[in-house]
Amino acid sequence: MPTIHINYLGELRTDCIHLQSGTHINTDAPTDNQGRGEAFSPTDLVANALGTCIITTMAIHARRDGIDLTGSALDVTKIMTNQPPRRIARIEINLTLQANRDGESFLPNDEIRARLEKIAHTCPVAISLHPDIEQAVSIRWEEEVNA
Repeated sequence: MPTIHINYLGELRTDCIHLQSGTHINTDAPTDNQGRGEAFSPTDLVANALGTCIITTMAIHARRDGIDLTGSALDVTKIMTNQPPRRIARIEINLTLQANRDGESFLPNDEIRARLEKIAHTCPVAISLHPDIEQAVSIRWEEEVNA
C-alpha cells in the first residue's frame, strides 16, 4: 500500500499527500533551477528529512531515560554541487538540545549525551543517504550555551 500520493500541478510544483494522516506538503523547484522557490524543493525535503529524523530519533531514545527534548532546535543548510550532475553535496545541521526532566531544564551526564549524540549520525535517514552527501552535524546542549 502506498505511503504518499503525489499530484503534479504543473509549473514545476507538486502536491504531496501523506495517505495515513491526510497531511499535504507542496513542493516547488528552487529559483536556481527554473522554479519560483515558493515551497520546499525536493532536495530541501531531503535535508529536512535528515534534520527531523535526527531530532525525532534522539527524542525517542531520550524518552527512555525520562528526558524530554521539547524546546530543542535545528538549523539545516543544504549545499548543492556547483558542477553537474546537480545533487546535494553537503547538509549542515546545527542542533541545540534542550533537555528537560520533570519540567526542569538540566544537562544530562556525559554517558547519556554521548549515546544521544551518536544517534545524530546513525538515524535511519543518515544511514540511508548516499555516502557522497557530506553530513556535518554540530550539537550543543542548552546548558552549555548558557554557561
